[in-house]
Amino acid sequence: MVDTTAGDVPTVRVNRRLTFVRWVRQTHGWFGLWGALLGLMMGFSGVWLNHRAALKLELPAQQQINAQIALPDPPPATAEAMAAWLQDALKADRPPFNTRVERSRPVAWSERGSERDGGQRLTQPERWTFNFGGPNHVMQAEYWAGNKSVSVRTTSNGFVATLTNLHKGTGMPIPWILLIDTLAGCLIFLSISGAILWWATNRRRGLGLTIFGLSVATTVGLALWPMQQ
Repeated sequence: MVDTTAGDVPTVRVNRRLTFVRWVRQTHGWFGLWGALLGLMMGFSGVWLNHRAALKLELPAQQQINAQIALPDPPPATAEAMAAWLQDALKADRPPFNTRVERSRPVAWSERGSERDGGQRLTQPERWTFNFGGPNHVMQAEYWAGNKSVSVRTTSNGFVATLTNLHKGTGMPIPWILLIDTLAGCLIFLSISGAILWWATNRRRGLGLTIFGLSVATTVGLALWPMQQ
């Protein structure tokens, strides 16, 4: 009788390896299909954002309108009350996606003047800013404490500007942010599964490891270089 147990062990290992590689390849494809449209949008807007400072690229088809809105008497006493009043006055469909409160503080350029007028320094009043809208248009309201009106700047964005705002999540709700999180998860999985597929199906591993090492060194070097300037 011939014992085939020892010969079956390598075969089982090969079958398991092939099954794992097949699963990784199929899952890699499904994850890529899920993130294809979002990846295309993020890639296009990301290239624009990455080069707009160096190449001084302007966001086309942006229109801005400035206006003043009179406040009621008495005006809202808190930032929360002001946000609720502005939502109704601007007919916004949802509360502001960003609210910023800058406390009152002495202005830096009044230091020399304070020495001439008995030590009294000029004080900048408290400022509240509110951002309403979404990726295609943004309404920014600014209120200085003590004023009787609020300045509102409405920016209407074109196609490219809307894409860049979608990329940054400007004015987007929580479900959109979670959707972008799934894209980030897809990119992580695609990176890992791509490396696994390459390792399992390519025999020129020395060349691949060299390319990967150069990529890591270049990325780390370019990331650390501005910090040393």
